Order: sequence, then structure tokens, then C-alpha cells
Amino acid sequence: MAFIACLAIVWTVVAGPQVRTATGVVRDSSGAPISGALIGADPSGTGDVTVRTSSDGRFSLPISTADVVLIISAPGFRTVHRRLASSDPVLLEITLVATVAESVTVTAGRIEQRLTNVAATVSIVDRARLDRSPAMTTDDVLRQLPAFSLFRRSSSVAAHPTAQGVSLRGIGPSGVSRTLVLIDGSPFSDPFGGWVAWSRVPQASIERIEVVEGSGANLFGNYSMGGAINLVTRQPSAPWLAATLQYGQRVTPRFDGSAGFSRNGWTALVDAGTFSTDGYLVLPEEERGLVDENVSAESRRVYGSLGYRFAGSTSVQGRADIFDESRQNGKRSTIDRTPEQNHTTWSSFGLNVRMPRGVSETRASVFGDRVRFHSNFLAVPAATPVRSVGRMTLEQHVPSSSVGGAAQWTYAAPRASVFTAGIDWRRVEGDSEEEGLDPQTGTRAVLRRVSGGAQDNVGVFAQIVAAPIDPLVLTAAVRHDRWNNTRGYNLETDQNGQPTSNNRPTLPDRSDVVTTPRLSALFRATSSLSLWTAVGRGFRAPTLNELYRQFRVGAVTTLANENLGPERLRTVELGVRFVPVQALVLRAAWFDNRLRDAVSNVTVTVSGNVVTQQRQNLGLTRIRGTQVDLDWRPSARVNVSAGYLYNDAVVREFEVNPALVGRYLPQVPRHRATAQFNMLDERIGDLTVTFQAVGRQFDDDLNVRAVPGRTEAGLPAFSTVDVLLSRNVARGITAFAGAQNLLDQRGFTGTLPTTLG
Repeated sequence: MAFIACLAIVWTVVAGPQVRTATGVVRDSSGAPISGALIGADPSGTGDVTVRTSSDGRFSLPISTADVVLIISAPGFRTVHRRLASSDPVLLEITLVATVAESVTVTAGRIEQRLTNVAATVSIVDRARLDRSPAMTTDDVLRQLPAFSLFRRSSSVAAHPTAQGVSLRGIGPSGVSRTLVLIDGSPFSDPFGGWVAWSRVPQASIERIEVVEGSGANLFGNYSMGGAINLVTRQPSAPWLAATLQYGQRVTPRFDGSAGFSRNGWTALVDAGTFSTDGYLVLPEEERGLVDENVSAESRRVYGSLGYRFAGSTSVQGRADIFDESRQNGKRSTIDRTPEQNHTTWSSFGLNVRMPRGVSETRASVFGDRVRFHSNFLAVPAATPVRSVGRMTLEQHVPSSSVGGAAQWTYAAPRASVFTAGIDWRRVEGDSEEEGLDPQTGTRAVLRRVSGGAQDNVGVFAQIVAAPIDPLVLTAAVRHDRWNNTRGYNLETDQNGQPTSNNRPTLPDRSDVVTTPRLSALFRATSSLSLWTAVGRGFRAPTLNELYRQFRVGAVTTLANENLGPERLRTVELGVRFVPVQALVLRAAWFDNRLRDAVSNVTVTVSGNVVTQQRQNLGLTRIRGTQVDLDWRPSARVNVSAGYLYNDAVVREFEVNPALVGRYLPQVPRHRATAQFNMLDERIGDLTVTFQAVGRQFDDDLNVRAVPGRTEAGLPAFSTVDVLLSRNVARGITAFAGAQNLLDQRGFTGTLPTTLG
């Protein structure tokens, strides 16, 4: 895949007849700046002068007032020579043709780096790939990356909000994300539980999605243990207005619209969308009863940003969004017909400032969230016929809020070295307000519980990227974090308002510190072969959700645990990138992750089909495997990509429950493969076909539960084929039709009860 980099140069004559100053900025095709590009002139008129672009891609170069030739070079890009006559216009644009899959990533180390300089597995989902995907949600688009999955196999269309956490390479044995999701560099995940509301993504305004797998994002600290995903929004350079209207099977309309403009230093972006579906029955026909109905959802969102660039290149950008979502979970009480459902309202804000000064840049940001989450839970006791009785068991209201900020300084030193240092902080407060309902009718509150607290995390970090010799890039990074759980409490009263034995008005404060270094090296052996290796550490503090909130899925109840400690990760990676011909890119990586004290849902008791679990720190889990990716463009009209992930995720130590040693982590398949074919044909239009295969995976920590009618434990392997065909029918208008799961394969997503994705 070819990318275009543009160089815009503004120069003016300064005092003296012999010298003028050329200033400009180097960017890639997506508009992101390229740091470290070398700019020179022949003749310069000022001696042998060359400069490198700063962290925001800008430069200032003294050149002769006579005719000169500018020389612009960067590893992975073809060097360009462009003659500038003394009478040329002030603004000049130059196009640089890059090698296949050359791009810029923001998330790999909190500074802009070209993809070929990053010692990590980094994937870019650009705007074209988003438009060509048959998927209706962002998480389904990302499933074309073999390392990506939610906690369960379900799409976010059907998944409970608390099960929409991201797992990369299987580092995530519960619904909480071990991968940090960002929007333009600010946290996007739920502050209380760490999960992600994928319906909240302003998909019409996303320019690209950058995915860093593994420890390459360790400078972000908490939640980035398994990697980072950055949703990069469009930066308006000209007015635009876009709208997409979709309608699908099962009464599924969706609307996305965006508009933006740029004028006199101001930029503005507005994005709005709605989605709803009547859904489907998630239980197989042979297991359904009076309790069951369709899983359905509807959501609304508005996102906006406003920015201004000052004359000195300092820029300020503010953003805000509002999100509202309601879901029916596919069950209803047979006593009073109350549906099992959940509802989320979410508002957030952010403010970013960038202040470039020559070869250095300072960035600062503040951000905050306010979330209201309501959920209830329904029990289906044993009855004849099956699933003919259902009653409500629990009502939950979870208010939470967060506020945070970050500041960092970046300096582009001589000899291609870039130094970054900074600090960030986030405070989260939240409660779980619960009413336990009577076991006969599920209509009266017999137990009231309010549990919650506050969590503060502050971290400082530093990183240096150096290229001591041209083919070698070395990176050394370190981060130090301190987190505190404070103001914890668990107030519990019975139906008469009397405190129970679990009533604890004050829970002990807890704190911990952790240092997470990372070292990496990338060596460009030839123009087509790069080798890299990395070693590092990561950590994740338990969320308020894991500490204080319980939940129920079918016949399985999972209890909170206020004594949880942080997860700690040690990782080793080896990788290779090979470009045998200009149209083909091959990547492979081997990784070995040793996760100490992973928070997982551990079975405590089993009584028939009724299972009670508790969140506990597992002793030691080893997650290792191999990932292979291919990107092939045999012609300008055809593109083929494919990926495969082998993942071996096994519990190695757990003194509290030795029965788990040797067991595979639940919801982590050993094999996952993806492929995508795209063809542009003038006769039929733009055709995309995607394929995904997921191997067998277990639904419980003991690896014993099986789908009814199957003898082998676990959820069976399955595969899907999706297709999308689009065609321009008039100027500015494109019509498209698509289908997901074209072969109508059954993908099991859970047991107790058996559910389908």
C-alpha cells in the first residue's frame, strides 16, 4: 500500500541580500506530521546546513536567495530533489512517494514515529478500509486484525456493555480492557470499569485507527499493558459535509453524519449518529423458553471539536461528546414482565494544547467523563418446561466520574535522537448502588448495598529514541506509577434497614508503586528487511468495578473483591518485516508474556447449574505465541491482506486454587485467522470480501463446560464470511449493499445458558 507525504514550505526574505529562510512542515498522506525528516539545500548559501523536522513535522532552514535545490529524505521514503528558483511562490507543495505500508503512528511511545521505525507490531486501519468494511460497528471492523477481540466472541451489537473490553493477543481474562483505547490521545474507555462503548465512536469522522499490540505503548501506563488503540479524528482542511444512511435486516437502521470546516486558523468538526436494531434471539431454538426474547439495542451520540492555530504554530483544540444507549438483554420476567436491560448515559470533554518551539514541543491536556450506568439481572431457575420461569434478582445503578490531565515535552536532538518526558494523572470516583430482590417474585427489595470509592493514579515517564547509525533505531523508556484506592466503603442493610454482617462503612486504603521499563532495537538489515526486538514490563491497577461491583450472567454470579492487587506483566518480543517486492509486505512476531496476579473470574462454588465466581488475582499466567500478517497489492485495483495468530494462554501458578494450574484462560482461542480481498472494477464497483476464523475456546476457568450435544469442552470453532459492494451512482453519492455471516454459521458465545453471537 502506497502512502503520500506532502511538504508545504513557506519562506520569506530576511535581512541581508544573501540569505532567506525556508520554513515548512512535513506530513504523511493522512495529515499527521513526520518527525526526524532531513531537510537540506544545494547550494545552501550558508555553508553545509541541514535540519531535521521537529516532533510536529516543522522545520526552519536558511538557504540562498539564488536558485537552490531542496533535498528531503526520510527512511522508507524516496528522496526528493526539488529546485526552487528565487522567484518561486512562497508556498510550495512536494509529494514524496513512500514504501509499501509506510505510515505514521501516534500511539507507539506518545510521539509521532514512522511505522518502519517502531519496534512493535503496529496496524493501521485507514479511512478507506473503514469505508470498505461490511461491518456496522468499529469493533467488528477491528476484528479483521487477528490479535483483536472483545472479552467474548459477541459483537458489541449484542454484548453487554461490561463485556466490551478489548483484548489484544489474549491479555484479558475478564471483561476489563488490558488495552488502552484513546481518541486523539485522550482516554476513551469507561472510567469505572475499563470497558469500551463502541457505539460511542464517531465513526464518520475517524480518519484512521492505530493499533499497537504488546508493550509498545507502555508509556501510557495503566490499562495499556496489552497495547493501545488510538482513534484519530479528521483535522478539517476544507469544508465538508458527509452522511451515511444504512438499513439492515431485523429492522436495523443506522445514520452517521459529519461536517467540518477550516478558516482563518479555526477548525471545527461536528459528528452525530443514531443506531437501533430489533435484534435477534441469542439462544438456540431447542433451548428457548417463555423467558427469552430478542437482544436489541438503540443509541444516540453527538461529538464535536473546535480548534485554533495561533500565528506562532501553537494550537488549541477542545472536544466534547454526549452518548445515550439502551439495551434489552434478551430475557424478561415471567412474573411482572420486567425486561432484563441496561442503560448508559455518558458525557465527556477534553482540551489539548500543542506548543512547538523549533526542535522541541510541549503538549498539555485535560479531560473528564461523567457516566451513569443502570443494569438489572434476571435469574432463570430450573423449571418444566425449560426456561419457563424468570424473576428479577438485582437492580444496579452505577454513577461514576473522572478527571485527569497530562503534560509532556519532546526534543528532537541532533543525530536523529528524540527525547520525551512527561507526567499524567487521573482520578476516578464511583459507586455501585444495588438492590437485591426477593427470591419468590423478584419485585421487592430485601437487601440494599452501596459500595464504592475513589482511585488516583499518577505517573511520570521518559523515553529516548536514537539512531546512532543509519540502519539502527534504539529506544529506551521508563515509567513510574503510584496508584491509591481511598474512601472505600461497603454499606449493606436488610429489608428492615438494619446493617448486615457485610456492612463495613470504611474499607482500608490501599496504594502501590510500580516501575515499568522497556528497551527495544530495530535494525534495517537491507532496504527490504527489518528485524526488531523488545523487552519490557507493564502493569494494570484493578478498576473500581472489579473492587466493588458484582454482576450476573445467566446462572453465573461473579462477586467483587476489594482486596485485589495490581497486575504485572513481563514481556519479550521478536519481530521481522520483509518487503520482497514493492507490492508485498510480510510481518511476523513472536511474543512471550508472563502475567503475574492477573485479575480473573475464579469459580468458588458450584451447585448444579448455579455457579458462583469471585474476582481474584491469579498467580502466574503465561501467554505466548506467534503472529503473521500479509499485505499484498498486485495491482492498483486489487488489495489482499491476511493475518494469523497462534496464542497459548495457560495458568502456570496459583497456590490458592491449584486446580486451575495448566488450564487455558477462558475466552482466549489458540487459533485465529483473518483475510480480506478488495477489488475495484469499473463495471461492478468496489467489492470487499472478508473472512474470519476463530478456534475453540473455553467459557470457564476450569475448562469443563461444553455446548449441549457436544462431547468436547469449550465453545466450538467457527468462521464467517462478510461481503460489501459499493458503487458511485452520482457525483458525491455512493450506494452499497453488504452481508455479514454470509454462510450463516453458528458462532457459540457462552454456556449456562448456551448463547449465539
